[in-house]
Amino acid sequence: MAEKNIELTYKGRPLRRMADVLYYGSMADKYIVMLKIMETKKIEDMDVATKVAVSLQLTDESVKYKDRVLKKSEKDNLYSAMDVGAVWLERALASK
Repeated sequence: MAEKNIELTYKGRPLRRMADVLYYGSMADKYIVMLKIMETKKIEDMDVATKVAVSLQLTDESVKYKDRVLKKSEKDNLYSAMDVGAVWLERALASK
């Protein structure tokens, strides 16, 4: 059976996952948020993120990677990281 490609969104913006890295926002915009799951803990039969690195980045690939990162932080769960990332992205995109 063929896999279905499910479009995920959070607060109206695209959300993509590649292994332990989530990308929030559109690459067509000037900024995107990257969330990297650094640590997980097993709760019953599910892995739950206990340490997440969140960073606001420029999407311009002509800029060196280290210069693309505008803000970064670490949070102790995925919800907090998504919440901070959403605020950073909204503010950055509003200040065009």
